Amino acid sequence: MQRFFDIIFSGGALLVLSPLLVPVIVILKFTGEGEIFFVQQRVGKDGKMFGLLKFATMLKDSPNIGTGTITTKDDPRVLPFGKFLRRTKINELPQLINIFKGDMSVIGPRPQDTRCFVVFDKEDQENIKKVRPGLSGVGSIVFRDEENLLDVEDIKQREYIYDHIISPYKGKCETWYVKHQSIGLYFKLIWLTVLAVVNPDKIIRFDKMYDDFPKMPEELEKLFR
Repeated sequence: MQRFFDIIFSGGALLVLSPLLVPVIVILKFTGEGEIFFVQQRVGKDGKMFGLLKFATMLKDSPNIGTGTITTKDDPRVLPFGKFLRRTKINELPQLINIFKGDMSVIGPRPQDTRCFVVFDKEDQENIKKVRPGLSGVGSIVFRDEENLLDVEDIKQREYIYDHIISPYKGKCETWYVKHQSIGLYFKLIWLTVLAVVNPDKIIRFDKMYDDFPKMPEELEKLFR
């Protein structure tokens, strides 16, 4: 049932959004480094790798520069037009193609590159691989402000925050989704995603909605304050 809605939503969205997507493609072609799409290998269902599509917002060799695959607030590798695309989340829209193809779902655990995926606990890794990764989901909503959480100058400290504070809890959040996956939760998370985009300052706390949702560690709570 979820796959049926994925096809309907992604196909319809690509048609409806084409007047927006075409101008973005033209602008990217003639600005920055002339790149339109950024393709990065991510871990998908059953652990199979797939090419995740995004509009290009950073320097071509950005994964090998600075903080690598971890993007921070005011990251100097982000191109001028890329800042707008990232702030509005328009850079994520090419993933509608991934959804239509079946690589992803509208809702699911956010697909990670190998470096970030292996930081999750082994149990969480196995649970996450059971379902298609999503354009949005519990982890995406909880950590929609992740770049600000990583806004520290020291690279080693930034990696520590990501690997030892953010990732363990993110993995638990994604595992919770996998265990509670349903068509009702699918539509609720779509609505919460829209709410988060329209009102980014609104705090959405799943641990307040669900008694069995993983409790946020105190160390992570401090970063959100």
